[in-house]
Amino acid sequence: MTLLSAFLTVGIAQQAAPTAAPAPQSGQNPRMQGAKPLSAQEQATLQALVSKVRPATVRVEQCANTSCTSRDGVGSGVLISADGLVLTAYHVIQGATILSVQTENRTRYTAQVVGYNDQDDLALLRVKVPAGTPFLPLAAARPVIGDIALAIGNGNGAFLKTKVGRLTGLDADAGRADFPPGTLELDTPLIPGDSGGPVVNARGELTGIVSYISLNPQSKQPQSYAVPVTATDPRLTQLKAGAKLDAPIIGITLAGPFAELSFLPERYFAELTKLLKLGDTPGAFFSSVSKNSPAEKAGLRPLVLNGNDERVSGDIVTAVNGKRIVNFGEFQYAVRAYKPGDTITLSVLRDGKPLEVKLTLVGRSTVSN
Repeated sequence: MTLLSAFLTVGIAQQAAPTAAPAPQSGQNPRMQGAKPLSAQEQATLQALVSKVRPATVRVEQCANTSCTSRDGVGSGVLISADGLVLTAYHVIQGATILSVQTENRTRYTAQVVGYNDQDDLALLRVKVPAGTPFLPLAAARPVIGDIALAIGNGNGAFLKTKVGRLTGLDADAGRADFPPGTLELDTPLIPGDSGGPVVNARGELTGIVSYISLNPQSKQPQSYAVPVTATDPRLTQLKAGAKLDAPIIGITLAGPFAELSFLPERYFAELTKLLKLGDTPGAFFSSVSKNSPAEKAGLRPLVLNGNDERVSGDIVTAVNGKRIVNFGEFQYAVRAYKPGDTITLSVLRDGKPLEVKLTLVGRSTVSN
């Protein structure tokens, strides 16, 4: 892929890379510009909470409580009830066949999945912890920008490490359809392994669950994001009732060097098509189709190039149920607007000819990429 590599090096992919998802409506995505450092008093307030919060925080591992020598999927979680309910991020436990948690005193307990919400990256576990084990109350209301925050997690192999920071944004979006929307943005320096851990306000209430970390393209500094939770959150009611909500997929990916082109702006498509011979109409192309997926059953064709980096075959998707899309990222967002079981119609260009492809969406957990 010499020519394709040269194309990426030129910088079109970098210019195309999104800093946010499709623009929200005015006023929906407030952010703090230049968050001020925590004062000595604010630092002291958060540090005073550690002795309360840390005993309620757990390490989540994809292994048995009796044998955890080869751990996988290490993350964090937090107890939210006296009867052992643990809230964590769904991606921490996704695909796990066995789970255990480790409390502050290093005791391990078997964990069972009660419910999950893939779209919002939340999962609820049940653990048989002893009576009197500390847990955190849920926040009565959503936080506001500028609030101070305490987070505890297991990033990079650490054990229930404390980190502090400030809330810098509300209703943030990662710019990726497979990440949860409407998250809290923090300047707390979180890292992988902290996912699923608690974000606690100055009153010691649970206000968010750590979800993902991204790199600010301007400052090159990591930014942390958490799914907001409150005492009246209907999602938690669903999880407690045993809901297991998959995100909808059709079973396609855009991987390798193409991944940087997920949000290729329409104006750059013509430049790319000079190289790859994609045709004149901008749309979503993809590099692979998952086995036994709706995409495979519907006969969708991934991009195949010859030795000159020219398209030999490969569909270009231009609309989902009539909604125009111009790149793979928009395609993902359009699909995520539906739910598993819904049937959608794709407008597709194949060998330059238009056709309509109907397929029924399935849950992400049912398909292996």
